[in-house]
Amino acid sequence: MREVFRHALPTALSEVEEKKLKEKLDQLEKILDEFRAKKGNRLKVISDGLNLRTREEEFINIDPIQAGGKLTPEARKALIAYGDGYSVCDHCLKPFRLDKIKKPPLEEFHRDLAVFLGMDVARVVPGARRGFQAVVSSLVDKGDPVLLTSLSHYTEFLAVEESGGVVREVMADEKNLVTAEKIADRIEEIERTDGRRPVLMIIDHFDYQFGNEHDVYGAGKVAKEYDIPFLYNGAYTVGIMPVDGKKIGADFIVGSGHKSMASCAPSGVLAVSEEWADRIFRTTSIEGDLTGRRFGTKEVELLGCTLMGAPVITMMASFPHVKARVEHWGDEVRRSNRFFQLFLKIKGNRCLSEMPRKHTLSKVDTAASFDVIARSHKKRGYFFTRELKKRGITGIFEGATRDWKLNTYGLSDREIEYLGNAFIEIAEEYGIEVED
Repeated sequence: MREVFRHALPTALSEVEEKKLKEKLDQLEKILDEFRAKKGNRLKVISDGLNLRTREEEFINIDPIQAGGKLTPEARKALIAYGDGYSVCDHCLKPFRLDKIKKPPLEEFHRDLAVFLGMDVARVVPGARRGFQAVVSSLVDKGDPVLLTSLSHYTEFLAVEESGGVVREVMADEKNLVTAEKIADRIEEIERTDGRRPVLMIIDHFDYQFGNEHDVYGAGKVAKEYDIPFLYNGAYTVGIMPVDGKKIGADFIVGSGHKSMASCAPSGVLAVSEEWADRIFRTTSIEGDLTGRRFGTKEVELLGCTLMGAPVITMMASFPHVKARVEHWGDEVRRSNRFFQLFLKIKGNRCLSEMPRKHTLSKVDTAASFDVIARSHKKRGYFFTRELKKRGITGIFEGATRDWKLNTYGLSDREIEYLGNAFIEIAEEYGIEVED
């Protein structure tokens, strides 16, 4: 129906358009009648080869990277209204920058983002990786050592590689935790071997492999002690739990919109302290040699503008909810631990992440339980995901029965109980011992 109005004159609908609109209204009434009669949804296809995605409506989705990026109802509405490519640029006036647009209130949103993260200046970027890239390209030259960890995300490595830097890792301990003491020891070792300290350190608060919490507060103190700029990777924290950059001691904060801020992909945030703002968000000075063309106040590391249309508008639409939900992080962690109370009743199941859980992202080992069944089952490991789907659960890597990850973020107490008991049901059905 919106499409009818999009192609109509602004003054009135034609007879053909009126007829088309009535047809669509009748179609809508029929769909509503079918829903009321509980006949389900007969709409399955968006266009040829593109099916309607109903994963979130039909299943409990425990995909490890999707939980925090599920859109709010407000964001889904905004997606329809602002999905056009340059939709947020309707009122882009001088200085022609995304963070200066007042309608919709992008300028205010950027200020609010900085406050939300306890930092001074913030920008939206196309994913956390582009936040890493902006900082690394500003600070790192060829041959410069950059401190990462043995659990760092691959995008951090690529950002360093692109700038010609050299990765120096600090190893996690036997519990897969990165401590401040190990960071300090590694910095001194690098200084001895490389003849200088790292020009930047990037530490994940919670890593993507285990969902373990690392000592970022201690890292902040070490960074100040050794005078090394500190980039806090909040891909799994910004938007789902409280994050205050000044309390952490971070110079830069990177977050993921599509991973943890209920936003469309690709989206992310980059927030910096005042000390570094001019360097990270430097404006262009280049000039055409024949035309003398210059480009005003466009920011070099961001290639001018960043998020147009759906990604930024869904982030904005979800932001009030995101600000509220971070205050309930304790409930999310409690539910994560409740799930493991049930899951670990199954003999042979193990949690490879630190216990008790401090996050909703976790890695588990079922090699001594469900994988034992998979070894002799005709469908091999696919029996497991099939049994879960029969119970309305999805998100586990197809065929995985040895070690795999899940994320319980956003599930209610009722869903957690159902989820945990579903694993127990499957175990009992296949003769795996379950603790009483």
